Amino acid sequence: MRYFAVTAEEGHITRAAERLNMQQPPLSRQIKALERELGVQLFRRKARGVELTDAGHTLLQASRDILPRVQRAIEATQRTAQGEQGQVRIGAAPTAPFNSFVPRVIRAFREAFPRVTLTIEESLSHDLFQRLRDDQIDVAFYRSPPADGAGLKLDSLLTEPMIMAVPIGNPLAKSARRSKLSLRDFADETFIVYGRRLGPGLYDATVGACHDAGFSPRLGQEAPRIVSTLNLVAAGLGVAMVPASLQHMKVDGVRYCPLSGPVQPKALLALASRRGDPSASVRQFLKLVVRMAAASSRPSF
Repeated sequence: MRYFAVTAEEGHITRAAERLNMQQPPLSRQIKALERELGVQLFRRKARGVELTDAGHTLLQASRDILPRVQRAIEATQRTAQGEQGQVRIGAAPTAPFNSFVPRVIRAFREAFPRVTLTIEESLSHDLFQRLRDDQIDVAFYRSPPADGAGLKLDSLLTEPMIMAVPIGNPLAKSARRSKLSLRDFADETFIVYGRRLGPGLYDATVGACHDAGFSPRLGQEAPRIVSTLNLVAAGLGVAMVPASLQHMKVDGVRYCPLSGPVQPKALLALASRRGDPSASVRQFLKLVVRMAAASSRPSF
């Protein structure tokens, strides 16, 4: 059809062939093949070229709409194959987006690949990996590694310090304003923990760090969400160990206290995806995230 349109515009087979950077005989064969396929005559020969028949005029008008659409389709197909167009469905554990790395890398991807549609949704840790396997999301920022990683690609991105969330009226909150506290200083406190069934990473990190500090924590209420954990702290029901990035969440009645001493618990931030995902857009997202994580010289929160 492109050969036909150029020939119609030039009104001359030889000039059309020169414009198309091809020989005249192959162009004539293409025009005849198109006429055979349509079962109509498109051109009449004249002494100095060719002119369109009525059927040819109709096809030329249609080609001016069809050819740009075909070109746009070709370009869109090529962009999709290169990961420059498509979609990436992102899942995130509730505490993951508080780490500035997550919004920063999403912003960088949007700038690099503006034609790729991104959707972001929050899920509890134990749901993220099942949603990945069920093809409901494409990637997942998580804190706790799965019990079974079969079929998944798991990339550790960075770690950040854990800090204590303390009721503002607790004497330790006042002490923290004057001097740094170690985890051992909290041995007599009740620990509010993020539900183990929902996300064992932070639960295990809390209990394990306390054991490393030389005591078994007195466990209080389990909270279903990280926001609930902080609300229980604000109500004075205990203290909680949380990733340092959560101090961006301002909750009345809660003071965040960094930890000093030999026991320095860390919170993991990692990315999961389906192994061998065929989507070029997803592969581009993974490459960008891993590259930016590798370039981070220090924890970012």
